[in-house]
Amino acid sequence: MSGRRSRNITEEEINELISKLQSLLPETRRRGAGRASATKLLKETCNYIKSLHREVDDLSDRLSNLMATMDTNSAQAEIIRSLLRS
Repeated sequence: MSGRRSRNITEEEINELISKLQSLLPETRRRGAGRASATKLLKETCNYIKSLHREVDDLSDRLSNLMATMDTNSAQAEIIRSLLRS
């Protein structure tokens, strides 16, 4: 083995992680303090991550299109390059 020892996670730790995850999802924050099942929460998390990926892809495409139509030596192009380096 690689020297890592396995450790059982307690139910309390799982509940704490579920609560933290629930607080990060916009949909569950809007619903209020009620606690969703772990299964439902994990499904919502996966869907949220997929939507974030789609949003990133869309923004990337839009930025590529913008850069393709812009003079690469313009002040606007330099601003965009500096923002991307940040």
